[in-house]
Amino acid sequence: MTALPNSRTEPDGSAVIRVLSYNIRSMRDDTDALARVIAACAPDLVLIQEAPRFFRWRKKLARLAAASGLVILSGGGSAAGPALLCSLRATVERTEDILLPLTPGLHRRGFATAVVRFGGARLGVLSCHLSLQADERYEQGGMLLDRLAALGTEHAVAGGDLNDRPTGRTFRRLAAELRDCWAAKPWGGENTSVPDNPYQRIDAVFATSGIEVLGCGVPLGHAGVSEADLRAATDHLPVLAALRVPVSPRAAG
Repeated sequence: MTALPNSRTEPDGSAVIRVLSYNIRSMRDDTDALARVIAACAPDLVLIQEAPRFFRWRKKLARLAAASGLVILSGGGSAAGPALLCSLRATVERTEDILLPLTPGLHRRGFATAVVRFGGARLGVLSCHLSLQADERYEQGGMLLDRLAALGTEHAVAGGDLNDRPTGRTFRRLAAELRDCWAAKPWGGENTSVPDNPYQRIDAVFATSGIEVLGCGVPLGHAGVSEADLRAATDHLPVLAALRVPVSPRAAG
């Protein structure tokens, strides 16, 4: 398998970054395997779903970040599950955790969001875990697009567990406004659920149109990522994307 480009800042200030989206099932599985997978992917940003939300959730998330060579950016219990981790390469402008409207009888959902800079590239970031219920999920897809636009950045990435396949109404709504990174530049594996027998793609990374997708997919065969660790870490497979983010005039100033 062709290796993804390494993270770097280009002479013109644009940035090549790695973005990992991963449902970690509240760290109820093999957390050592989980940390090894994340670290081997060498991400600049990790868009987490099902981060710990209850007793000592901050300490658990901090432990995972440290074991992966990263730091907490935002989210966790305060966003009802979605979270963001980042490398020390990122310069953080701001973060915001969003709780979405609660439908009685269904799980609370939320977004973890941030605006960060890598070199001269300024980037909006959003992690999501959308509803299992089709109508609510579709509404949340619209909220995701609105929230991403409200970050006020020329370039943005969003990712997470959509609970929807590419043919589904919500997935298609997002792909109509954003670039589905797997469809733009397939790399690695496609399906993300379930690790023992991947049969569906319900996790994805999306990017705004000005971002160049250099490769995106499940890091099967990626150096340092073993199939045993992928099976032991959680009940989803991760999605890793390499992206080139153009320089942003506001960041250059």
